[in-house]
Amino acid sequence: MCRLAAITSKEFISPMEPILALETMKEGHDGSGLGLVLKDLGGEFEKLKKYPVLSGICSREGRKILDEYMKRHGFILRHEWKPKIKQTGGIVPRDHYFARAYDYPSAYRNRTLAEKEELLMMTRLALRKIGEPDESIFAFSFYPDVITIKEVGDPLEVAEFFGLDKDTLKARIVLAQGRQNTNYAIYLYACHPFFIQGFCSMTNGENTAFVPIREFLSSRGFPGYIGYNSDSEVFTHILHYSVRQLGFPLHYYKDVITPMKADEIEKRSDKEALKLMKQSMRQLCIDGPNMVIGFTPDGTVFMVQDSKKLRPGAVGGVKGKYALMSEECGIDRAVPKRDLAKDIFPMKYDMVIISPQAQEVRVWNQLHG
Repeated sequence: MCRLAAITSKEFISPMEPILALETMKEGHDGSGLGLVLKDLGGEFEKLKKYPVLSGICSREGRKILDEYMKRHGFILRHEWKPKIKQTGGIVPRDHYFARAYDYPSAYRNRTLAEKEELLMMTRLALRKIGEPDESIFAFSFYPDVITIKEVGDPLEVAEFFGLDKDTLKARIVLAQGRQNTNYAIYLYACHPFFIQGFCSMTNGENTAFVPIREFLSSRGFPGYIGYNSDSEVFTHILHYSVRQLGFPLHYYKDVITPMKADEIEKRSDKEALKLMKQSMRQLCIDGPNMVIGFTPDGTVFMVQDSKKLRPGAVGGVKGKYALMSEECGIDRAVPKRDLAKDIFPMKYDMVIISPQAQEVRVWNQLHG
């Protein structure tokens, strides 16, 4: 079983905050890996928000290939973060860990956001294809104002290994997951959270509907819907498909992955839309148990359960800082001074949605719409 820790804040926070929250939930994860995604960056990246950041790992040979590829395609390196590695525990260091901010190729600087997003995604996929056979390059994300860090090992040991307790990396949104995927060999591309074109999610659970979901997404003709080293990566792609590709409001993500029964749909004012969604997107219905935490490009953060509600999840905090955790003790670590009576434990019809910079939290309920 995994444990999830996410914090959304008005002020910049260190990634150590959700990692320490993971440590309080250690009985619920086996310490086999850590995945981090930071959004709305501070620290040394605060003044680089317009530049896309490529996050990944490479070997010495992979670095040469990476540098040549980026130069050949017109990307100009503006800034590079490299962790100050501290040998600790049983973590075997790789040659190069990096988060690199690039300027766009000159031909793209005045293009639309959609055109830039396509360029960045196709670049990341190309680098993944080049480096995956021999693991010379891992390209986790390539997007403005976002950094992704992943490594095998106990989350706290990985944080110490990267020196995150002393590093300048900060962000307003940080998602962290302890333990990697349960159904495949330990592999960095199987490590949550997953990211695509501004959308990110991580999951605690077992996606028993993985195959039909994967086949549906793969048939959409969108080049980013590939990989699937983890059965949970489809949750990120469903989010992207529903909100970005189809233009649905965020709360319809809940209706897509957990459609209601016919008699329940009849009570909603938008019942005709729900009927069409359920009919045309039935293959995207999840069959858990799953608890999902994610964010959208504008900085909205959410938590949602599947219909079985068999994985724990809790949300709590104060205006300006909210924590979304697998367990309440994680919230206690992240936001100890709060009104405990206002903590939220979303049930099977609920979707907790927190506005950018943690200004407002609301619970959207499927039954009421």
